[in-house]
Amino acid sequence: MCSFLRPVVALLVLPLLALTGCGSDTEDPVAGSTAGAEAGAFPVSIKNKFGTAEIKSAPQRVVTVGLVEQDALLALGVVPVATTEWFGEKPGALFPWAKEKLGSAAVPTVLNDKDGIQFEKLASLQPDLIIGLYSGITAEDYKKLEAIAPTVAQPAGVPDYGVAWQDVARTVGQAVGKAKQADELVKGIEQRFATVRSEHPEFQGKTALAATPWEGYFVYGTQDPRSRLLTDFGFTLPSGLDKVIGDKFGGNISAERLSVLDQQVLVWFPAKGGTAKLKADPLYMNFKVRTEGRDVFIEENYDDQVYGAIQFVSVLSLPIVLDQLVPKLSKAVDGDPATNA
Repeated sequence: MCSFLRPVVALLVLPLLALTGCGSDTEDPVAGSTAGAEAGAFPVSIKNKFGTAEIKSAPQRVVTVGLVEQDALLALGVVPVATTEWFGEKPGALFPWAKEKLGSAAVPTVLNDKDGIQFEKLASLQPDLIIGLYSGITAEDYKKLEAIAPTVAQPAGVPDYGVAWQDVARTVGQAVGKAKQADELVKGIEQRFATVRSEHPEFQGKTALAATPWEGYFVYGTQDPRSRLLTDFGFTLPSGLDKVIGDKFGGNISAERLSVLDQQVLVWFPAKGGTAKLKADPLYMNFKVRTEGRDVFIEENYDDQVYGAIQFVSVLSLPIVLDQLVPKLSKAVDGDPATNA
């Protein structure tokens, strides 16, 4: 892991209203609060890869064990009592776009995923709901988590770490009794993607790929959120991509398959300071995607909102991606090295 419709005034305003939560009755969230839960929202049953989470009433103490779920919670006015830190070392595992939604609420306790889920620490927090949609929860993990509290694990039918941002937002909304509000948030961002496709017809049908120079070359598959970003912008992923990497969210490619990198647009996520080395790599430097400047480099830097936002792909980070990645893609797709992104 360490993937991507009205009058003119409404086009500009409605997504903003949805993204900033205007009209919400949860402007100053309280830790664990699900105030404003919709009528008839509970009880609710949510199926996942390993079973069904039975949530009988509005949860008051929510803990996240996935990467991005805290963003969806905060967007809905719910502050988790604990989050799980995967990278970035941010207080509460909250990046700036999420911290803005914290209001005066206490910063969540942070669990560390370095050696797996911290079950004892998690249990001591006495959660009444555990959420791990964007995760690699195992069947054994799930049994332990369910013994603590109802657990919304990753959905069936998609690879681990492959759940779509829309599904994260809507499932979290369902779990905390705010399904309609979550749906409005999703539609607001989808409208912004539609606007990008309309304003950038040059993206349509162009092949694109997301990759990182990790243990060689690692490419993200069709089920990865970073790849979905590209298709949401109007790009097309390489034919047979998943046959190259298997049924995972991504995978390393062998030297004889490096030609998969030579697409019309290629988005790289190199380690900090690794862009120059990658550009000079003899296995890569002569591909047309490099000589024509069709590649975009987003270096690992957790103080850079663009990098972090692309790794999260959440309802709160996507506005940053839309604002800052799209211009880079536009420069890359023209094939003119002088406009190298």
